[in-house]
Amino acid sequence: MSKRSRKRAARFDPLHIGWPLWVVSGAAILFLIAPVLLLLPMSLGSAEIIEFPPSKIGFDQYRKFFNHPAWQSAVINSLQVSAMTAVFSTFLGVLASLGLVWGRFRGKGLINAFIVSPMIVPLIVMALAFYISLAKFGMLGTKLGLVLAYTPLTLPFTVLPISATLRGFDRSLENAARILGANRFQTFTKITFPIIRPGILTGAIFAFMIAFDEVVIALFICGSTAVTLPKKMWDVIRYEIEPMLPAISTLLFLLATLILVLVGFLQRRIARRMTMG
Repeated sequence: MSKRSRKRAARFDPLHIGWPLWVVSGAAILFLIAPVLLLLPMSLGSAEIIEFPPSKIGFDQYRKFFNHPAWQSAVINSLQVSAMTAVFSTFLGVLASLGLVWGRFRGKGLINAFIVSPMIVPLIVMALAFYISLAKFGMLGTKLGLVLAYTPLTLPFTVLPISATLRGFDRSLENAARILGANRFQTFTKITFPIIRPGILTGAIFAFMIAFDEVVIALFICGSTAVTLPKKMWDVIRYEIEPMLPAISTLLFLLATLILVLVGFLQRRIARRMTMG
């Protein structure tokens, strides 16, 4: 690179712009997260209404949430449905990724577009379609019905990280294992799976969180027997204002933050393995 090119690159380097960039960026970030940060002090209020600032600080709303049977039932339903969705979506995501990345057949682009289409199709359209389909089989208000509806919704988010990991995979390692006498199953479990495991875990985490937070499809399918936490929160906001809502929202925010940190760690492992490869 010539001196003129280096000067031009340095001129447009964001780090050389100085404090105006940091001020604007900081203001934008603060604008985005300020409403979420307000939930923390509101969640510590002990009154029977939501107030800011709280007149009395305490953990009463958290205790009520953890001791309330209806809310705990909703949490358990969400955890069970999200876990089953993550398992099914990840299993299908591994199979689909292996075929799309390593397979050689016609129509790969069409299949890939079909898998990714839930990211584009409006949720209300998918919710109505699953409502009509599941109603014919008597599966409305069931956890299995929710899992069947959530699996296509989360499948793109498992296929994308797994496919990215497979594209950086050195297949000569598989060939070496086959030459040494390993069969296909042993090769996959001993060689392929350990290397692409960070991508699989990333996809499973994304599938779990998307299913855990989803509310539009849940409104159509949950009924009154398989109420999830987002559906319960929606009902409370619509019909009554519970002072527990800021506490529940704060817990969900902390869970999402923890998940993001874990995903970032897994992404770094994926990048490191691709670099080593």
